[in-house]
Amino acid sequence: MRCSKSTFICKSTFLSSDPDSSVHLTTMASLYFSPPFLVLAFWVLIISQVQALTCTSQKFDNNKLYANCSDLPSLNSYLHYTYNSSNSSLSIAFIAPPAKSDGWIGWGINLNGTGMAGAQALIALKSDGKMVVKTYNLVSYKVINESKLSFDVWDLSAESNGTDYKIFASVKVPNDLEKLNQIWQVGPSTTNGKPDKHDFNPANLQAKSTLNLVASSPTAAGNGSTGANSTGAGYRIQEVKVGFYLGLSVIIGSLIGL
Repeated sequence: MRCSKSTFICKSTFLSSDPDSSVHLTTMASLYFSPPFLVLAFWVLIISQVQALTCTSQKFDNNKLYANCSDLPSLNSYLHYTYNSSNSSLSIAFIAPPAKSDGWIGWGINLNGTGMAGAQALIALKSDGKMVVKTYNLVSYKVINESKLSFDVWDLSAESNGTDYKIFASVKVPNDLEKLNQIWQVGPSTTNGKPDKHDFNPANLQAKSTLNLVASSPTAAGNGSTGANSTGAGYRIQEVKVGFYLGLSVIIGSLIGL
């Protein structure tokens, strides 16, 4: 095999004496080992890894730690959480961008259904220029009034980084609950400290899922969440890392071989 280091083109002289085969091999080698192809492959791997890092790379100003995190399937939302089976409590951090800069975000659980009606919700919005969290018992789609929830909630707080709003809370859930129905939502505006209606686009209507509770404890170091359940980003990132480093090894090996 003869290779040109200047063009990364290799031509086989021992696999076949057929000129057409040699041309074919030269073309294939030129394609797969050319610098543009290698650079493109490298950046595809980089981008894939960065995309998988979304929830596991998020950090909180209050340095809270959570055992699990999940990239929620709509509204660019993320949930960090720790379930404590010893006292049936769920500590959460919900992150999402409001529909508009002065809008609101909300997260809740529905113990009796899968949609918004009947859910117990936490809604973060700005009040007098400060972030606050309010509790809402969503009796129906038409009646949305601030009220006490049917379960205990504590450590309520909210923060904003200018783009995303974040809700922090701990809630009491029924004993021995393995999973629950969660909802989340974002809205464009508020009036007199109350959330206005959200849009009814497909992304808004799809903002619900099942949350599998995992008994776990926060890690001892770091600012973001570590680990994840099978629907979150934690396991995906490990798989992507393996693929990334394998692909990078192939690229480096190809360059060295040339």
